[in-house]
Amino acid sequence: MSEMPTPHPARELDVPALSLVVLIGASGSGKTTFAAQHFLSTEVISSDRCRALVADDENDQAATTDAFDVLHFIAGKRMAAGRLTAIDATNVRREDRARLIKLAREHHFLPVAIVFDLPEQLCRDRNRARPDRQFGEHVIRNQIRDLRRGHRGLRKEGFRTLHILDSPETIEAATIKRTKLWNDRTDEHGPFDIIGDLHGCADELEALLNELGYARSESPGTFPNGGPTYKHPEGRTAVFLGDLVDRGPRILDTVQIVRNMVNSGSGQCVPGNHDVKLVRKLRGRDVQITHGLDRTLAEIDALPAEHRERAETELVSFLDKLVSHYVYDDHKLVVAHAGLKQEMQGRGSGKVRDFALYGETTGETDEFGLPVRWDWAAEYRGPAAVVYGHTPVPDADWLNRTINIDTGCVFGGRLTALRYPENELVSVPAAATYAKTNCSISRTYSASASSPPVLAAASPSARRTQSRPWRSWAASR
Repeated sequence: MSEMPTPHPARELDVPALSLVVLIGASGSGKTTFAAQHFLSTEVISSDRCRALVADDENDQAATTDAFDVLHFIAGKRMAAGRLTAIDATNVRREDRARLIKLAREHHFLPVAIVFDLPEQLCRDRNRARPDRQFGEHVIRNQIRDLRRGHRGLRKEGFRTLHILDSPETIEAATIKRTKLWNDRTDEHGPFDIIGDLHGCADELEALLNELGYARSESPGTFPNGGPTYKHPEGRTAVFLGDLVDRGPRILDTVQIVRNMVNSGSGQCVPGNHDVKLVRKLRGRDVQITHGLDRTLAEIDALPAEHRERAETELVSFLDKLVSHYVYDDHKLVVAHAGLKQEMQGRGSGKVRDFALYGETTGETDEFGLPVRWDWAAEYRGPAAVVYGHTPVPDADWLNRTINIDTGCVFGGRLTALRYPENELVSVPAAATYAKTNCSISRTYSASASSPPVLAAASPSARRTQSRPWRSWAASR
């Protein structure tokens, strides 16, 4: 009695939800069948189908250029709408893949390659069985050659995820696992307390958390060990907008509180540009010791020698794993250190991370040598509310569904939180002026005619304000 063949072990192929999936393989390698089994028909854009659209014949090679123009156009429209897209074409030539990678990057999508590396003879046999595919055997040979010449360099080309299927059995056993991006928290609905730039203002942070109703618990030890954490009795989550470090008087204490809350599940945090710069410095990169970084380094140097290396390791480990931005509440709320344009929300790319950290500049500098920032919020038209910080303002106010809640605590202003979904602003005054503003920032504060600066003379007590519903863009023009 013959033995039953051993089933090939199942293999899950991770595919991010917002990705451009590029199927790569010679004609007859099974790409089309695989696509039909694992993707919606609307998700798959086939070069053959595009040839048929422009020439009424999917095998008309003379229509290839026009067909791929159609393919790239449709793929771009799908990605602009935030829809996963799979490209069913041979894609064995690097120049063909380069255009798709460029298109994915333009829409901040993640390029994913699934390679069908099957024996040449098998691909020939399959094509012989198809009366519509009667082309010379050299075509398959050249496609296999190009495939194997290039697939080792696919990651260098820009593919973030790479899967290679090298037999009919591995193809048959493969399944697609769609994975959420790290920034996707759309199934979390709050309530949230979103807190602006901290810059080492631990006294004010503790006061604000107390004002917001968080309960404190202690664990013995100094940074990087133990320390306090806070948890809200009603299950609210604190969301920190980054820039935990530099300038202020208790920088490591600030990081310790935020880290402990994140680790315990009562807090979440996105990175700020100061946090990223500190990580680069601690990793040995050559960075300028400016804008308060010297205070952070001084606190680290003041630690006992036996704790210092571990503290640096803990700082890098915590700050470096922070995600550029988060999207919450069924896409109704976005948080990022410097804000985020609509077309970048929920997406993953270097440009998205850079915008979330630094905002957008015009490429010019002012008379003080500082970059001139583009006022992206004035042109924002997205449906999601965007809460951010980065650039200190005298008062937090809504503009086109965006609100900047960095009210300059470290400069003697206030530390502000936005309670969501209540849209209530809660703030506490700075205990002191820990850092001086440069002329450009001072001028920004004094330019607000409708809201007198709060930095010079802050109220001695906490302030609660029912934030107005966000103004429509038309009303603000």
